[in-house]
Amino acid sequence: MTLLPLFPLDVVLLPGTPLPLHIFEPRYKEMIGECVANEAPFGVIRALEEGIADIGCTAEIVTVTKEYPDGRLDLISEGRHRFEVLQLNEERSFLRADILLVPDEAGSATEEARARATQLHMEILSLAGAVQDLSTAAPGQLSFHLAGSLPLELDFKQKLLTTRSEGERLQLLTAYLDEILPKLRRAMTTRQRAGGNGHGH
Repeated sequence: MTLLPLFPLDVVLLPGTPLPLHIFEPRYKEMIGECVANEAPFGVIRALEEGIADIGCTAEIVTVTKEYPDGRLDLISEGRHRFEVLQLNEERSFLRADILLVPDEAGSATEEARARATQLHMEILSLAGAVQDLSTAAPGQLSFHLAGSLPLELDFKQKLLTTRSEGERLQLLTAYLDEILPKLRRAMTTRQRAGGNGHGH
């Protein structure tokens, strides 16, 4: 049984979404060095006040963008598969775990659910003046793809990561985006007024 090296972070990585990292701690330089050498994944798991979350996401190193003389690294990783921590192993300087990959349940989301979530996502991105190519989203991972590109609350992202049905995830995401969209619109309107022409119009 191969132990998965763990990187506890204050983030929730979702399958199919990119995660840029700056590696500077000696134990993680060692861990990532081994992952690069062996082309092996590592696990990104949310660090909590008491320990770590139960469910994380494996990450594959896509590219090392910069190597510093002191051994620090900048890299781009990408989320791959959800996993559940069965048992932690503390024999090395970094955490490792015995894990179980968590597949989705059978069944897919309706076209309507996909369209609704995509529309809300596009509206939010357009408020920020951004666009995103959704054609790269793997089947059954649209919810992760949409959520991964937005600065959503970590508790919500963790809930999505734990939910094992794409239909249910899209439902959760749609409800969440429906709730935050009016607030974002109000914030943008206020900002535009504040940044007017200086004559109070």
